[in-house]
Amino acid sequence: MGILYIVPTPVGNMEDMTFRAIRILKEVDLVLAEDTRTSGILLKHYEIKNSLMSHHKFNEHGTSAAIVNRLLAGENVALISDAGTPGISDPGFFLVREAVRAGVEVQCLPGATAFVPALVSSGLPCDRFAFEGFLPQKKGRQTKLLSLKDEQRTMIFYESPYRLVKTLEQFAEVYGPDRQVSVCREISKVHEESVRGTLEEVAAHFKAHAPKGEIVIVLEGAKENG
Repeated sequence: MGILYIVPTPVGNMEDMTFRAIRILKEVDLVLAEDTRTSGILLKHYEIKNSLMSHHKFNEHGTSAAIVNRLLAGENVALISDAGTPGISDPGFFLVREAVRAGVEVQCLPGATAFVPALVSSGLPCDRFAFEGFLPQKKGRQTKLLSLKDEQRTMIFYESPYRLVKTLEQFAEVYGPDRQVSVCREISKVHEESVRGTLEEVAAHFKAHAPKGEIVIVLEGAKENG
């Protein structure tokens, strides 16, 4: 029986790839990629010559059964996403679940993910935290925001640069304009930036300076007395 490897890839700097990740991607029988064009650049950079197969949120339900059969037949397969660790706001959960149900060994390599550097560098408590990923864009958004009003742990959100200011303003409305926040963008890239302050201050900053790139919002939790 083969092994399903979950392999994190750099969220920015190509040097964030681990030696083990490079070795695994060279040795497996098949590499599953969210976007074969994006992953092709990564593999070429590390001189990895291997078979690439498309595996993303639009086809994972249809392809996972065949992949599990290949694993059961003894092939080793690696799953990568465009950036970061598969399964964290990226495809991966469904295949892992099906592999586990079939009795296939699943190994997830430690490595790059965007929210951990953003959390640790935020200056906000990182001993306990709630990872919320992307908020619902429309339906259920307000309900979700209200449900987190009394959350005392530091909260982490992913957001598009186009919706960042609106999201910060909504946070200010629900949680109060003085709640502390850190917005980290372009993690591990040339123009990496962290903007820290109150929700009101950080929203004003990004109104004046339109944000670009991948965004992680790290929001202070509610005080114990509310």
